[in-house]
Amino acid sequence: MAESATEHRPRPRNNLSALAMRLHFYAGVFVGPFLLIAAVTGALYAIAPTVESIMSRDLLTVSPSGTPKSLAEQVGAAVSTQPDLQVAAVDPAAGPKDTTRVLFSDPGLDEFEQRAVFVNPYTAEPVGDSVVYGSSRALPLRTWIDGLHRDLHLGEPGRIYSELAASWLWIIALAGLVIWVRRVRSRRTRNSWAWLFAADRSLAKRGRTMNWHGAVGIWVLPLALVLSVTGMTWSTYAGENIAELRKQLSWTTPAVSAALPGASAAGATAPEHDHGSGSHDAGATVPAPTAVADRIAQLDLVYATAKAEGITRAAEITIPATPEKAFVVKERRIPGTYTVDAIAVDGATGTVIDRLPYAEWPLMAKFTNWGIQFHMGLLFGLLNQLLLLAAMIGLITVIVRGYLLWWRRRPARDAGQFTFGRAPRRGAWRKTAPWLLVPLLLAALVIGWFVPLVGVSLLGFLVIDVLIGLVGRARSAA
Repeated sequence: MAESATEHRPRPRNNLSALAMRLHFYAGVFVGPFLLIAAVTGALYAIAPTVESIMSRDLLTVSPSGTPKSLAEQVGAAVSTQPDLQVAAVDPAAGPKDTTRVLFSDPGLDEFEQRAVFVNPYTAEPVGDSVVYGSSRALPLRTWIDGLHRDLHLGEPGRIYSELAASWLWIIALAGLVIWVRRVRSRRTRNSWAWLFAADRSLAKRGRTMNWHGAVGIWVLPLALVLSVTGMTWSTYAGENIAELRKQLSWTTPAVSAALPGASAAGATAPEHDHGSGSHDAGATVPAPTAVADRIAQLDLVYATAKAEGITRAAEITIPATPEKAFVVKERRIPGTYTVDAIAVDGATGTVIDRLPYAEWPLMAKFTNWGIQFHMGLLFGLLNQLLLLAAMIGLITVIVRGYLLWWRRRPARDAGQFTFGRAPRRGAWRKTAPWLLVPLLLAALVIGWFVPLVGVSLLGFLVIDVLIGLVGRARSAA
């Protein structure tokens, strides 16, 4: 009898799917609105570079005519239009139809913003000026879309929304993957792995919605994971932990040294932060006009040296503010450029004093650079932007169908009343084997510490779940 009782005693089992369902449900319901906003604004952000190139073509492009003027002449023409500002850098025209962009530090602008004067390289005549933002030198329209996606133009408090969305996206997506794989593999027919990527349209109503929700989710899953991870690098709380982790593992972006031999200051160029970076230096001492003229006169020698050293793609030349520093020439992040080589050049002699080939970057720093460029739609141009746009549209449909599924889980007796859908069945964790439950709890603690908004919101979900359970028991008792 004892052996028979032991044989029929319920054993803890692998209940991963049920746990994933409960996590997917609560996170989807409460974080879904933030994800929806991030997806809508992300769709706009994805195509912003192309929209910018069309809307601002008068500033960005010219008609080729003859031989380009010297770089010093082009910069000198721009400086004459901004005599009260310190010239900081110049982006020589990358192609025959491009303008040269001369950047100025403007104390009247916000952090990471600069004043840019656009110059026709064939006539050395300025064609206009504008405020630019970050390392991608975004013009006002793209900057506005960037701010909408990043913080809804609410400043630091608004960044909570985007961090919450980025922090939970990968968790919700992976939990959904576990659920969807189990559902597809449990079918008596059409249970091959290929059906993970296709919806079963033979079903009706809620079943069909569920299938489209899962199948489209599989298609957007890889991009969602990349966007989630890269998005967290720009976040406030998780971003600090990611930056510290990269520092401890020597994964940080290296920088070329701009200090001339014998100079007292180190003068390495600061690493960029992409979503909001630049050489904004409002507090720097403005050099004398003669010193500025001397450095501008050295630009052509510096640029020729950079080309001879292999920097032949679009580049930015940082103009030193003090005589103790060299010019830094660094490849720009533009579509089709997958390396960011940099050198430091002594403007007086044309001597290369330091070089940093992209091949010497740490591997994870390279991956981070590529991921950020992909997130910004700059890795491989229009195709990159269209891929992101398609992913955002797909994510929007997944979120909307998720809420539709929740709505259709309403109790039948309350179908004519305003009521919410039911949560998945409770008690999954009690039926889960300790060998699975303990590692999951440890993982939740680690993730909650490393990604604070996940930890705080997960505690909130648990409190809500407990309260719902207590209310349900009270009603049953009554």
